[in-house]
Amino acid sequence: MSSTPDLTHLRLERPSPGVALLVLDNPDLRNAMSDEMTASWTRAIEHLAGDRSVRCVVVTGEGTAFCSGGNTSWIASEPDASVDRLRTRMMAFYRAWLTIRSLEVPTIAAVNGAAIGAGLCLALACDVRYSAVGARLGAPFVKLGMHPGMAATHLLPEAVGHAAARDLLLTGRLVQDDEALRLGLVSRVLEREGFLDAVLATAADVAATAPIASRLTKLALADGGHADFESALQWEAMAQPITLATADLQEGVRASQERRTPVFHGE
Repeated sequence: MSSTPDLTHLRLERPSPGVALLVLDNPDLRNAMSDEMTASWTRAIEHLAGDRSVRCVVVTGEGTAFCSGGNTSWIASEPDASVDRLRTRMMAFYRAWLTIRSLEVPTIAAVNGAAIGAGLCLALACDVRYSAVGARLGAPFVKLGMHPGMAATHLLPEAVGHAAARDLLLTGRLVQDDEALRLGLVSRVLEREGFLDAVLATAADVAATAPIASRLTKLALADGGHADFESALQWEAMAQPITLATADLQEGVRASQERRTPVFHGE
């Protein structure tokens, strides 16, 4: 494993075996995505992708916000730029932050506070989202006079369905707590006290599962899962035998019979 890269406006921590924690660390700007944070994010994801000891990645924000999205000063910094120039710049920004989707291990967004615009898209790019009570989520792009970006028009309908996505994207309104849970923006709403500890405990549970089975399951569920029933059957008839041939499967069966916690090695 290579040494941890130098990071600015971002921290990489290892709270428990197999778990990596990425903390967006620009609290004075509500963790807006600065140039330094964006570059650091790319380095951190590349680092984690090459670390086979990582089995689950958690993303959260420092302070009271998860992420307020792109830095508005940066967004409006080139009023005279051509459309092609702006397109090139935005595409690089999108691709940098969405690299988290390239990780083969499960990812969890611990939405400790506001997740707005591109910040919401970052959370949506994770496999699972948990929010703290009171955390507001939304994509108010139109209220700033801009079209949604960072795959919002794909990620949001995938998470909440087309009708709810139209509502959220066209009104730009923010939601939280029970409504966010009902819409499917988050899977759980947890109390603020002990929020990150609770999410990290879940991450540790994920990290303790069989790595090969976990990676293949994540792959099966990518982009909303298989297109149809037969595709799912064909995939599972291939992927499940792969796991049946592993030493981890034998360990899992033995542990079940012996009424103990299995210890998986990804073999």
